[in-house]
Amino acid sequence: MEVEAEEIFKEFKQHSISEFFKKNRQMLGYSGMVRSLVTVVHEYVTNSLDACEEAGILPDISVGITETGENRYSVKVSDNGPGIPKEYVGRALATILAGTKFHRYVQQRGQQGIGAAGCTLFSQITTGKPIQVKTFPRGKKRAYSCSIALDTMNNKPIVTDYAETDEAFNGLEITGEFGGVKYEKGERGVYEYLRRTALSNPHIQMKFVGPDGEEKIFVRAVDTVPERPKPTRPHPLGLAVNDLIEFAKASKSRKLSVFLMETFSRVSQGKVEELRKIAKEVDLEKSPDKITWDDSERLIKAFKEVRWISPDPTSMVTIGEDQIGVALKNILAPEFMHITARKPAIFRGGIPFVVEAAVAFGGYAGRKVDEGYEGNIMRFANRVPLMFDSGSCAITEAVKGIQWKRYGVDMDSQPITVFVNVSSVHIPYSGVGKESISPEEEIVNEIKLAVMESARGVQRYVSGKKMANSETSRYKMVMGYANQLASDLSTLTKVDREKIKGMLEVLVSKHYPKAKGSREEEVGEAKEEEG
Repeated sequence: MEVEAEEIFKEFKQHSISEFFKKNRQMLGYSGMVRSLVTVVHEYVTNSLDACEEAGILPDISVGITETGENRYSVKVSDNGPGIPKEYVGRALATILAGTKFHRYVQQRGQQGIGAAGCTLFSQITTGKPIQVKTFPRGKKRAYSCSIALDTMNNKPIVTDYAETDEAFNGLEITGEFGGVKYEKGERGVYEYLRRTALSNPHIQMKFVGPDGEEKIFVRAVDTVPERPKPTRPHPLGLAVNDLIEFAKASKSRKLSVFLMETFSRVSQGKVEELRKIAKEVDLEKSPDKITWDDSERLIKAFKEVRWISPDPTSMVTIGEDQIGVALKNILAPEFMHITARKPAIFRGGIPFVVEAAVAFGGYAGRKVDEGYEGNIMRFANRVPLMFDSGSCAITEAVKGIQWKRYGVDMDSQPITVFVNVSSVHIPYSGVGKESISPEEEIVNEIKLAVMESARGVQRYVSGKKMANSETSRYKMVMGYANQLASDLSTLTKVDREKIKGMLEVLVSKHYPKAKGSREEEVGEAKEEEG
């Protein structure tokens, strides 16, 4: 029996984004009990870090986890940041796709305005409870507390139990209870997430109290707040045809030439003249809203023929080579490490990004296994640890694509840690759970170049160490014969055995200068005294 279209479309409805994520919470990172708990902590801690840094405050963050039932935990996260004004608290913590970040072309850890609201939704659908908030907004006279839930049908906050308090504290405190979660001490648990957060943010001071009551303090290693990134504009390289058209249609400029200079970075009057000569068919004096697909294609092609200045690095705040060194020493205490920071590059959409990489050898680097050690990869995006979905990540793809044996490194049997951080105004995550970076060709290539440069540094160290060990072995073997030779010569010449042995040591040491235990200087001095 055939059914008419009108009958089919009686069920046609429009749903809110909150309803969608209520049915698809795995897309927010809530899949698996251990991962779900890490996701909650991740969202709250990254929000605290962003808020503190934007306010110019050295972050002081506290994380507490308490078991409240089977696979059920209470999570409390507090910070010393600027807090949230009363009129924004509901939308900030219980409205999906609302926030201060998505519409700004500036580097931040959070990007989508989903994280904190997603935590509120997750608490609600697993325990039926709202989250509890206590905050003292900077610039206000009093602190306040409230309960917040999410109206999923309308994607709106429900704020109740509002009360002002004279309690003296700074910042924000959020407490939520979550079901279907599990606390573990493994390498993908909350503790490891916080350890890596301290590694990539050495300016943070953080206290963690686990369900067993054990307290861990991650001590601040750097006493300066990172500089705030400056808002930037897209770079002409990396733009697609449709990108250019959309920017042009939204522009209020009167001419295409002016639009290019006002909308994109590194476009000067001189660059416009170069483009005019290359894309002769495009009228740069017409209004931007008159641009055609053919015009855009010609301009995109012309962009690739112009020699551009690299993107403005002030739009991105990296960890920094010195701070990576301090952090790795504090956390891994490696025997040797080599750190590399690449210059800004660009991927699709004209978005700039920077790759920092380090390869650490020895100490607490790598991962302990039954038969010894194996290498591991620490992935970060905008200084945030990426703990899951490693298989589909650009960092994993780049690191595994390197022929490590060319560098004298064996990732299967040596204590090696590869550290990679990608900074950008827009990280192209593979999903809204923000646990892996999409393997964009430009990003993968930059990561490879950075890691290979660091690998060469480790190669020089390991080769030198092997050579020194080899020379030491040969030196000891030859000196074993020298001892007997000294005795025989002493018997024949009646010269003191120790003097002969000393002269032989000097001779052998010249052939093996890197050998450990050489007494060349000591014997040389004795010889001078004898003379």
